[in-house]
Amino acid sequence: MTEQGKVALITGGAKGIGLATARRLARDGYRAVVADREAPPADLPARHVIADVSSEADVVALLDGIARQEGRLDALVSNAGFMIRKPIAQLTLDDWNSVIGTNLTATFLLVRGAEAMLRASRGAVVTIASTRARQSEANTESYSASKGGLVALTHALAVSLGPDVRVNCVSPGWIHTKGEALRPEDHAQHPAGRVGTPDDVAALVAWLVGPESGFVTGAEFVSDGGMTRKMIYAE
Repeated sequence: MTEQGKVALITGGAKGIGLATARRLARDGYRAVVADREAPPADLPARHVIADVSSEADVVALLDGIARQEGRLDALVSNAGFMIRKPIAQLTLDDWNSVIGTNLTATFLLVRGAEAMLRASRGAVVTIASTRARQSEANTESYSASKGGLVALTHALAVSLGPDVRVNCVSPGWIHTKGEALRPEDHAQHPAGRVGTPDDVAALVAWLVGPESGFVTGAEFVSDGGMTRKMIYAE
C-alpha cells in the first residue's frame, strides 16, 4: 500500500535500524526526512538534516524545517540512541545524561514540538526501545533505564494524544547492525532460528505507522526472535 504524499521523520536514520526504516518508508511512498548527527548514505531517497535530537534548539530547528519544506508530518519514528557500557562506579553524570538525553528525552522534545502537525494529519509515532527495558547485561544502567523509560513514555503519550495520534513502541532484541560475523550458535539460540535484521524492525514500524494498525496504540511490540521467551539453564 502506498503512502504517497505523506511525510515521515526518522531520527538516527544514518545507519542500522533507522536507515532500514527510512528506506522502507521511502519505498512505501513517504517523503522521508532523516535526522542524525552524521549524513546517511548518498543513495538514500530522503532529505537529511544534521541534528542532535537531545538538543532542544536542534529539535525546534528540525521541526520548523519540516513545517516549512514538507508542510506536514504523518509519521515520527524516534529511533536515535546509543549505549555507554561502564561499571556504575565509572559512569559519570555526564555519561548518564548524554544517554538519557538522546535515548529518552529526545522523544519528549520531538513529540512536544511535532504535536500540532501530528494531530492535523492524524499521524502516528513509533519509538524504538529495546528488550533491555526488561532484561540486562552488566554495566548497562543508563541504556536500560532510558529504554524502560521509553516504553512507559510511549503509553503515556498514547493516552495524552489519542484519538488524534497513535503512539506505539518496538523493542528489538539482537539485530545484526554492525556487520560482525555470526556463528551458527548465534542463530540457533533464537527460537525463530536466526538473528534479526534491520529490515525486520523496519517492516514492523511500517505497519505501525500505516492505516492497517489503526486500532493499535499504547502498545509495545517485542521483535527478538523469541529470545525473551526462552528459558536457559546452565549445565
